[in-house]
Amino acid sequence: MMAKQKILFLCTGNSCRSQMAEGWARYFHGDRLDVWSAGLETHGLNPLAVQAMQEAGVDITAHYSKLLEDLQDVEFDLVITVCGHADEHCPLFSGGTSVVHHGFADPPRLAEGYHTEEEKRAQYRKVCEEIRVFVRKL
Repeated sequence: MMAKQKILFLCTGNSCRSQMAEGWARYFHGDRLDVWSAGLETHGLNPLAVQAMQEAGVDITAHYSKLLEDLQDVEFDLVITVCGHADEHCPLFSGGTSVVHHGFADPPRLAEGYHTEEEKRAQYRKVCEEIRVFVRKL
């Protein structure tokens, strides 16, 4: 039996996009991937990201915001940066770790342009769906 590939989704604050990606990867590929998410900083788990994922059928309520340093003992096979800042500031990884970038819009920033809670939630749903489509293809 082959060992599961170890995948990390990296973002700036590990509050939204990387958390969604981790949730989708566990949902679709948990049988063949070990998945984590982390940030260059910690901003706490975004409640609207949790809600968007719950509406899509994936529970990430047990997730928490982690620093990349919290996972320093894990040797990742693949690191996927999901925001431009994390891509630009991604540290070097040792060994055979591949690093790729696939950026997604920042839901909190998108939501700033809207006034009602429903309009704001719609921005989270949109990014959640984009991440779902990307992660499903892994």
